[in-house]
Amino acid sequence: MPENGPMNVQQLENELWEAADQLRANSKLTAAEYAMPVLGLIFLRHADNRFKAYLPEIEADIPLQVPATQRETLTKLGFQGKAAIYLPEAARFDRIASLPQGANVGEVIDRAMDVIEAEYEVLKGALPRGYPAFETDLLAELVKIFDRPAIKAATGDVFGRIYEYFLNKFAMSGAQEGGEFFTPPSLVRMIVNIIEPDHGLVLDPACGSAGMFVQTGHFIEDVCHRLANDTVTFHGQEKSDTNTKLARMNLVVHGLDASNIRQGNTFYDQVDHLIGQCDFVMANPPFNVDGVDTKKVEGQATDSGRLPFGLPGTNAKTGAISNANSLWIQYFYAYLNDTGRAGFVMASSASDAGNKDRDIREKLVKTGHVDVMMAIGNKFFYTRSLPCTLWFFDKGKPQDLQDQVLMIDARNVYHVVSARSHVFTDEQLANLSAIVWLYRGEIEKVTSLIHRYQRQAAHWLGFLPERMAADSAAVDDAARLLQRFADNAVLDELNAGYGTDMHITPEAWASFQNELGAALVTPLAASVPQLLQAAAEVSQRVAPINGSHLVQGSYDHHLAVQHGLGGFDGLVAPLKQMSKALEARHKQWLKLLDTADKTLRARQLKGMDGKDFRAVRRALLAADSKKNEPPTVRDEVLEALRQAIYFIHQAHWIQSRFPNGWFEDVPGLCKAVTLDEIAANDYSLTPGRYVGVAAAAAEDEEDFAEKLREIHDELAELNDKAVELAGRIAGNFEELLG
Repeated sequence: MPENGPMNVQQLENELWEAADQLRANSKLTAAEYAMPVLGLIFLRHADNRFKAYLPEIEADIPLQVPATQRETLTKLGFQGKAAIYLPEAARFDRIASLPQGANVGEVIDRAMDVIEAEYEVLKGALPRGYPAFETDLLAELVKIFDRPAIKAATGDVFGRIYEYFLNKFAMSGAQEGGEFFTPPSLVRMIVNIIEPDHGLVLDPACGSAGMFVQTGHFIEDVCHRLANDTVTFHGQEKSDTNTKLARMNLVVHGLDASNIRQGNTFYDQVDHLIGQCDFVMANPPFNVDGVDTKKVEGQATDSGRLPFGLPGTNAKTGAISNANSLWIQYFYAYLNDTGRAGFVMASSASDAGNKDRDIREKLVKTGHVDVMMAIGNKFFYTRSLPCTLWFFDKGKPQDLQDQVLMIDARNVYHVVSARSHVFTDEQLANLSAIVWLYRGEIEKVTSLIHRYQRQAAHWLGFLPERMAADSAAVDDAARLLQRFADNAVLDELNAGYGTDMHITPEAWASFQNELGAALVTPLAASVPQLLQAAAEVSQRVAPINGSHLVQGSYDHHLAVQHGLGGFDGLVAPLKQMSKALEARHKQWLKLLDTADKTLRARQLKGMDGKDFRAVRRALLAADSKKNEPPTVRDEVLEALRQAIYFIHQAHWIQSRFPNGWFEDVPGLCKAVTLDEIAANDYSLTPGRYVGVAAAAAEDEEDFAEKLREIHDELAELNDKAVELAGRIAGNFEELLG
């Protein structure tokens, strides 16, 4: 859903990327050459923002009588334990941004990286260098981009988000070995939501840019309300040196401990001291790797080693491991302690691969520690379009669940970003997590989620009276303007000075007056009070639940929430009708305004000001996001209606599938499968094999319209790319012909 608040972060991300990428396009640099320096600048900017956020508090704690020579030392000490790093004067972004024109910006930035690494051993060798090799003007412009007022004012983790966004975009540009270092945030968040890493040792043996750890930090702060560095210890290993540098930068920029990030090939570098010791393991390993040296890993195939279920199959010609998926799966299992949980991304083929992979999977299933299997659809990865499966282990699974595996088929759950990119929305992530919560018997979490949706719906409904009044006032302004025109206009005056062929006909004038008369007696106003009253009554049900005597998480509390939801469900139809009616009214009045202005020459009439027409039209038109226009009156009322409907739908999505408030199998979506059923299916762990197909459901007009919009957007993007490609082909052909 859209960001709300003083800063539209998504818009800011897009603007920054567009500006930075435009500079790259006009330089001689490839995306790979450009990526690290830009990420280095973002690192400096974010570090500076965090530094300034904590500095006043730290300085206020230093007694005034402390000599200036000692204050810097005490300031440094004050930053210990904060989610920020101390920045020496030479590394502060303001100093870089204020350099005079013609200064060697590159040398100053390199110096900034030097002094930061001198302060923080964990960053030694991680920060980018070589900025003097950049074109001076290009570098100065980049600094200017990341010194915009909105960026300087960014608080919280806004800049951390921007950092992750740029990692994502560089991955899509193929900057780091095809983008393999960057796990889609949707999948990272899904894994974290399910395994809930809230204590102890957290391992990612294929850590890439440390996205799993960053999201774990968010989870601990947002859900557990603790500091990640006080709660967990991160251990990460990554084959690529570039990626280990990115990982350390990414952790430090988020205020997380990066001291246990190491370079190493996990197939051969075992990290022995962590085997059987980790509370949580999470990873997105490379899929379908072949050629792993069998001799180097065969010693790991012991009950206490990293391959407790044996070696996978080997290539008959080379003798090497033919597919390393089963190596990774066993590694993740072997690193867990007796109560540990693991969540990882795996190629869909691994769920029912045959031969020795099948035998390994059988042994794994028989442990009772496979917890959840979740099928994910195409287009979640940035560099390739392939489905995958999320695997979850839980060695601390309660006894009553050890004979079961929860299968979830989420292939039909996604939000279209572009023709090649799908994501989970926040609500889709929460709703899929809710299935797992119900399966585990954590009904209170689901109740709280539904209640949160109710509060959000009530929040947006609360805007309706004011916004509908403003919308009606805008229509009234249009009505008064047009009525004044209709009352005062004389055809002869409007036609004066025009040839006969350009005359406004009496028929056209009569048609306009009839349409204006019809618009003035629209029935919309009559239905508004009833809707507002119903919305207010339903919204008022939410507050008593918040402050009620009912025990949070009790079944009575659950029933109260469900009762509240029933009232909200009844609002959906009138809210949709109201939204359609408002849009129809906007269209009607915009047509009248255009007819009066462009066809009937209203501005020609004495006393009619073009500014008036522009003002009333502006209020009834949608804002142009490409021009960064603020929301109009029309936008605001329709947004309130859309958001209210959206959150009611989210609550309904859960309640309609689990009406009794506990887990049950839902055809086409989820099923708790016994180990005997898995054995009968040759130990396949493919969710689609078990959940079946959902019954065809009636699709409402809004859902259909949304899907149609998504298809249209995809088609438009593909058409644009086709035109671009055709132009390139034509250009190349002309070159060949000479």
